[in-house]
Amino acid sequence: MESKFLNSHPRIKDILNFGLFILLVTVGTILINTFVFRSFSVLGPSMETTFFTGDRLIANRLPITLAQIQNKDYVPNRGEIIVFKNPRFVDGEPDEYIVKRAIAFPGERVTVSAGVLKIFNDEHPEGYEPDSTFPGPGKPGSPSSGEVDMVVPDGTVFVAGDHRRGSCSYDSRSGLGTIPYFDIIGPLGLRIWPLPGIGADRSSESADRATSCEASY
Repeated sequence: MESKFLNSHPRIKDILNFGLFILLVTVGTILINTFVFRSFSVLGPSMETTFFTGDRLIANRLPITLAQIQNKDYVPNRGEIIVFKNPRFVDGEPDEYIVKRAIAFPGERVTVSAGVLKIFNDEHPEGYEPDSTFPGPGKPGSPSSGEVDMVVPDGTVFVAGDHRRGSCSYDSRSGLGTIPYFDIIGPLGLRIWPLPGIGADRSSESADRATSCEASY
Protein backbone atom coordinates (compact mmCIF):
# COMPACT_ATOMS: atom_id res chain seq x y z
CA MET A 1 0.00 0.00 0.00
CA GLU A 2 2.82 2.31 1.01
CA SER A 3 4.75 1.46 -2.12
CA LYS A 4 1.73 2.14 -4.32
CA PHE A 5 1.23 5.50 -2.63
CA LEU A 6 4.86 6.53 -3.20
CA ASN A 7 4.81 5.30 -6.79
CA SER A 8 1.74 7.37 -7.48
CA HIS A 9 3.27 10.44 -5.78
CA PRO A 10 6.80 10.64 -7.22
CA ARG A 11 7.48 14.11 -5.81
CA ILE A 12 6.84 12.91 -2.26
CA LYS A 13 9.08 9.91 -2.94
CA ASP A 14 11.86 12.20 -4.19
CA ILE A 15 11.54 14.43 -1.12
CA LEU A 16 11.74 11.41 1.22
CA ASN A 17 14.77 10.02 -0.66
CA PHE A 18 16.48 13.40 -0.50
CA GLY A 19 15.72 13.67 3.24
CA LEU A 20 17.17 10.19 3.79
CA PHE A 21 20.29 11.16 1.84
CA ILE A 22 20.77 14.30 3.97
CA LEU A 23 20.28 12.26 7.15
CA LEU A 24 22.87 9.67 6.09
CA VAL A 25 25.38 12.37 5.12
CA THR A 26 24.86 14.15 8.45
CA VAL A 27 25.25 10.95 10.49
CA GLY A 28 28.29 9.94 8.43
CA THR A 29 29.93 13.33 8.95
CA ILE A 30 29.33 13.17 12.71
CA LEU A 31 30.80 9.66 12.90
CA ILE A 32 33.85 10.63 10.84
CA ASN A 33 34.49 13.77 12.93
CA THR A 34 34.08 11.80 16.15
CA PHE A 35 36.08 8.69 15.36
CA VAL A 36 38.25 9.18 12.24
CA PHE A 37 39.48 12.73 11.58
CA ARG A 38 38.61 16.41 11.99
CA SER A 39 39.84 19.47 10.12
CA PHE A 40 40.99 22.74 11.66
CA SER A 41 42.33 26.07 10.42
CA VAL A 42 45.44 27.72 11.85
CA LEU A 43 44.93 31.21 13.25
CA GLY A 44 47.83 33.30 14.55
CA PRO A 45 51.63 33.01 14.54
CA SER A 46 52.16 30.53 17.38
CA MET A 47 53.30 27.62 15.17
CA GLU A 48 55.41 29.60 12.66
CA THR A 49 57.33 28.74 10.67
CA THR A 50 55.92 25.20 10.75
CA PHE A 51 52.40 26.44 10.00
CA PHE A 52 50.90 29.81 9.12
CA THR A 53 47.51 31.48 9.48
CA GLY A 54 45.10 29.97 6.95
CA ASP A 55 46.77 26.57 6.81
CA ARG A 56 44.21 23.78 6.99
CA LEU A 57 45.13 20.77 9.12
CA ILE A 58 43.68 17.31 9.59
CA ALA A 59 43.75 15.91 13.14
CA ASN A 60 43.85 12.11 13.26
CA ARG A 61 41.09 10.86 15.60
CA LEU A 62 41.88 7.15 15.20
CA PRO A 63 44.50 6.98 18.03
CA ILE A 64 41.96 8.60 20.38
CA THR A 65 39.24 6.16 19.30
CA LEU A 66 41.56 3.17 19.81
CA ALA A 67 42.58 4.41 23.27
CA GLN A 68 38.93 4.87 24.26
CA ILE A 69 38.08 1.34 23.10
CA GLN A 70 40.90 0.08 25.33
CA ASN A 71 39.71 2.32 28.19
CA LYS A 72 43.06 4.14 28.22
CA ASP A 73 44.24 7.72 27.95
CA TYR A 74 45.73 8.73 24.63
CA VAL A 75 49.27 9.98 25.25
CA PRO A 76 51.02 11.76 22.34
CA ASN A 77 54.68 11.25 21.49
CA ARG A 78 57.17 13.87 22.56
CA GLY A 79 57.55 16.48 19.84
CA GLU A 80 54.30 15.49 18.16
CA ILE A 81 52.02 18.29 16.99
CA ILE A 82 48.56 17.90 18.53
CA VAL A 83 45.18 19.62 18.37
CA PHE A 84 43.32 20.00 21.66
CA LYS A 85 40.33 21.72 23.18
CA ASN A 86 41.33 24.91 24.98
CA PRO A 87 40.82 24.12 28.69
CA ARG A 88 40.32 27.85 29.31
CA PHE A 89 37.86 28.36 26.47
CA VAL A 90 35.03 30.82 27.09
CA ASP A 91 31.85 30.76 25.02
CA GLY A 92 31.92 33.49 22.41
CA GLU A 93 35.69 33.45 22.04
CA PRO A 94 37.23 32.11 18.79
CA ASP A 95 39.95 29.85 20.23
CA GLU A 96 38.07 26.71 21.22
CA TYR A 97 40.69 24.47 19.60
CA ILE A 98 44.45 25.02 19.63
CA VAL A 99 47.41 23.41 17.87
CA LYS A 100 50.75 23.07 19.72
CA ARG A 101 53.68 20.70 20.12
CA ALA A 102 53.79 18.13 22.95
CA ILE A 103 56.89 18.83 25.05
CA ALA A 104 56.84 17.07 28.42
CA PHE A 105 54.84 14.53 30.40
CA PRO A 106 53.75 13.78 34.00
CA GLY A 107 56.56 13.80 36.55
CA GLU A 108 59.02 15.58 34.28
CA ARG A 109 60.46 18.93 35.28
CA VAL A 110 60.39 21.67 32.65
CA THR A 111 62.47 24.82 32.85
CA VAL A 112 62.79 27.86 30.62
CA SER A 113 65.68 30.17 31.39
CA ALA A 114 67.66 32.58 29.23
CA GLY A 115 65.68 31.48 26.19
CA VAL A 116 66.45 27.78 26.61
CA LEU A 117 63.80 25.11 27.29
CA LYS A 118 65.01 22.02 29.14
CA ILE A 119 63.46 18.78 30.36
CA PHE A 120 64.63 16.90 33.44
CA ASN A 121 63.60 13.26 33.91
CA ASP A 122 65.01 9.87 35.00
CA GLU A 123 66.76 9.44 31.66
CA HIS A 124 68.23 12.94 31.75
CA PRO A 125 68.65 13.95 35.40
CA GLU A 126 70.94 16.82 34.37
CA GLY A 127 68.41 18.07 31.85
CA TYR A 128 68.45 18.23 28.06
CA GLU A 129 67.12 20.45 25.28
CA PRO A 130 64.47 18.44 23.39
CA ASP A 131 63.85 20.74 20.42
CA SER A 132 66.57 19.32 18.21
CA THR A 133 65.18 15.79 18.63
CA PHE A 134 61.62 16.53 17.51
CA PRO A 135 60.37 14.61 14.45
CA GLY A 136 57.86 15.68 11.85
CA PRO A 137 57.28 18.92 9.97
CA GLY A 138 59.09 22.03 11.13
CA LYS A 139 61.14 22.81 14.21
CA PRO A 140 60.81 25.41 16.96
CA GLY A 141 62.41 28.42 15.35
CA SER A 142 63.03 30.92 18.14
CA PRO A 143 64.33 31.11 21.71
CA SER A 144 61.72 30.42 24.40
CA SER A 145 60.63 33.55 26.21
CA GLY A 146 59.58 33.64 29.85
CA GLU A 147 60.82 31.94 33.00
CA VAL A 148 59.44 28.49 33.85
CA ASP A 149 60.29 25.88 36.49
CA MET A 150 57.54 23.32 37.00
CA VAL A 151 56.76 19.61 37.24
CA VAL A 152 54.09 18.36 34.85
CA PRO A 153 51.03 17.10 36.80
CA ASP A 154 49.57 13.62 36.35
CA GLY A 155 47.27 13.10 33.38
CA THR A 156 48.48 16.16 31.50
CA VAL A 157 50.97 17.22 28.84
CA PHE A 158 53.11 20.38 28.67
CA VAL A 159 52.71 22.04 25.26
CA ALA A 160 54.38 24.92 23.44
CA GLY A 161 54.13 26.60 20.06
CA ASP A 162 57.06 26.67 17.67
CA HIS A 163 57.21 30.49 17.63
CA ARG A 164 58.18 31.11 21.25
CA ARG A 165 59.51 34.64 21.15
CA GLY A 166 57.61 37.25 23.17
CA SER A 167 53.84 36.69 23.24
CA CYS A 168 53.68 34.82 19.94
CA SER A 169 52.42 31.62 21.54
CA TYR A 170 49.98 31.26 24.42
CA ASP A 171 50.89 27.86 25.83
CA SER A 172 52.03 25.98 28.94
CA ARG A 173 54.87 28.47 29.42
CA SER A 174 52.61 31.51 29.46
CA GLY A 175 49.37 30.95 31.32
CA LEU A 176 47.52 28.23 29.40
CA GLY A 177 48.67 25.54 31.82
CA THR A 178 49.22 21.89 31.00
CA ILE A 179 46.63 20.10 28.87
CA PRO A 180 44.59 17.18 30.25
CA TYR A 181 44.82 14.08 28.10
CA PHE A 182 41.02 14.02 27.74
CA ASP A 183 41.11 17.41 25.99
CA ILE A 184 43.33 16.15 23.16
CA ILE A 185 41.48 15.92 19.84
CA GLY A 186 44.29 14.08 18.08
CA PRO A 187 47.77 14.29 16.59
CA LEU A 188 48.39 16.14 13.35
CA GLY A 189 47.57 13.88 10.43
CA LEU A 190 48.20 16.13 7.42
CA ARG A 191 48.31 19.71 6.23
CA ILE A 192 45.84 19.87 3.33
CA TRP A 193 45.94 23.59 2.51
CA PRO A 194 47.51 25.44 0.79
CA LEU A 195 47.82 22.86 -1.96
CA PRO A 196 51.44 23.52 -3.08
CA GLY A 197 53.62 21.22 -0.99
CA ILE A 198 50.63 19.58 0.71
CA GLY A 199 51.71 17.87 3.91
CA ALA A 200 55.19 19.37 3.64
CA ASP A 201 57.54 21.14 6.03
CA ARG A 202 56.89 24.92 5.86
CA SER A 203 60.05 25.92 7.77
CA SER A 204 61.82 27.04 4.58
CA GLU A 205 59.27 29.78 3.94
CA SER A 206 60.23 33.37 4.53
CA ALA A 207 60.57 34.45 8.15
CA ASP A 208 59.02 37.76 7.07
CA ARG A 209 55.64 36.12 7.64
CA ALA A 210 56.46 35.54 11.33
CA THR A 211 56.02 39.13 12.43
CA SER A 212 52.70 39.77 14.16
CA CYS A 213 51.95 38.32 17.57
CA GLU A 214 48.57 39.97 18.11
CA ALA A 215 46.78 36.64 17.70
CA SER A 216 48.73 34.57 20.20
CA TYR A 217 47.03 31.21 19.92
